[in-house]
Amino acid sequence: MTSFSELDISPVLAEHLASRGITAPTKVQKEVIPILSSGSSVFFRSETGTGKTLCYLLPTLTRYLAEGEKISPWMLIIAPTHELASQIKGEAGALTKAAGIDGGAGLLIGGAPLKRQIETLKAKPAVVVGGPARLLELIRLKKLHASRVKAVVLDETDRMLAPEMRDILREILSTLPREAQYIACSATLSKYHANLLSAMLPPGEDGKQREIASVDLPPEDVLKRNITHWAFFSEGRDKIENLRKFLVAENPAKALVFTSIVGQVENIAARLAHRKVSCAGLHAKLDKVGRKKAIDDFRAGRIQVLVTSDLAARGLDIPDITHVIQLDVNENEDFFVHRAGRTARAGKSGINAVFGDEVELRKLARVEKRLGIVIYPKILWGGAVRTPEQEEDAED
Repeated sequence: MTSFSELDISPVLAEHLASRGITAPTKVQKEVIPILSSGSSVFFRSETGTGKTLCYLLPTLTRYLAEGEKISPWMLIIAPTHELASQIKGEAGALTKAAGIDGGAGLLIGGAPLKRQIETLKAKPAVVVGGPARLLELIRLKKLHASRVKAVVLDETDRMLAPEMRDILREILSTLPREAQYIACSATLSKYHANLLSAMLPPGEDGKQREIASVDLPPEDVLKRNITHWAFFSEGRDKIENLRKFLVAENPAKALVFTSIVGQVENIAARLAHRKVSCAGLHAKLDKVGRKKAIDDFRAGRIQVLVTSDLAARGLDIPDITHVIQLDVNENEDFFVHRAGRTARAGKSGINAVFGDEVELRKLARVEKRLGIVIYPKILWGGAVRTPEQEEDAED
């Protein structure tokens, strides 16, 4: 299949995609859309940047248009972070507007006035996108009526199955109808997560655990083919200054900087700004207005560098990020994959640079081996990124 029309997607949705230059479905879309079009539930895993959001929006909205049952919400999408939820709502809003769907899409996330979100629900959106905590709050207040919802999506599922979010998700799922279509996706959805989620879902109409289709696409080797990986030795105390030197040497169009320490985000951003680097910080403790401004400025190119924590950047899809910089190393390769996958999206190429001390670089070597990638050692010398051999040649 080479077009969305061959996948039986509504012509009006296909025309909207074509107007944006999206004409050919990706591999995961070719696999998942027919399953969802049949009404089956599915869990699927696919690399970052492969079009997972359209995988579930296109067939479910096509079904909505065909069935004509004006339930609100008809589709409920749960996402672990404000940024991802906002991103999905933007896509859902564009598609529902193009299709002339009454009510469009509504966004329900923490940090926004509850009263305003109750007004959003009064407009009867066909699609509701939200964070688990706020959705549960509105369900408990009987303002969000999800007992008749037709399709339920859990995006970045593995993150919501973490211990700190699991009970919230379980309670939300307990309020949903057993006849609904359930969809779960992530770039790192493991068999453990799939089994855990299956046990949490409402039973099928026969009272037994429901049958769930599974799609696990082999990696398209984006990490290998499209991303060049570099490793720099740096003691912890020198990382911010080495980061600054790296940014001067590379002068990236858009650079996303990761740190696992939330409290360090503002410190790093402030020190870079002091040295005249155009940047902003993004972390989970920042208020909604501040988070939106940071992302909007970065997306629009008003700032060159966005410093973020892992939670805040989960699922971010910002075009034209040329460089990802990781200021620490987590031996869990899922962190490496999610971070690196913010660059080289939609077939483009990118640089993933990791700064670590001796212990961290040993961890990185183990991640490198497990992922089957090559990470090239680099140094900052003479205002440029070089190989260690280049420095030795210059000294000779």
